[in-house]
Amino acid sequence: MEITRNGAQPSTIGPDAWFTGAVRIDPLFSTKSSTKAAGALVTFEPGARTAWHTHPAGQTLIVMSGMGWVQREGGPIEEIHLGDVIWFEPNEKHWHGASPYKAMSHIAIQESINGNVVTWMEQVTDQEYTK
Repeated sequence: MEITRNGAQPSTIGPDAWFTGAVRIDPLFSTKSSTKAAGALVTFEPGARTAWHTHPAGQTLIVMSGMGWVQREGGPIEEIHLGDVIWFEPNEKHWHGASPYKAMSHIAIQESINGNVVTWMEQVTDQEYTK
């Protein structure tokens, strides 16, 4: 058994290459020798969002607070709330973040394939975000 104590892993600021706006990442768990999944609590201030990206094994989001938006390529922007669980298929191009008016936190869980967990792409433009 392993217990990772709250506060044992420092928060980081979401890098500008991957995010627009103020984003904080709090690591929760990492892959182990016998597992492929990792998870983090990600907090987006109003208007903050990821860049477009994909995950080779897909991604699960669990909304923990606030109100956010998610979109897969070619689909509508969907509003998400506390308790919602979102699944993105492997290699499905998507983005997620807060609504323009309210912050949002979610747990993000994704698995590694051959050491890769995410492929980052172009930023979500203001026009795409507000359409």
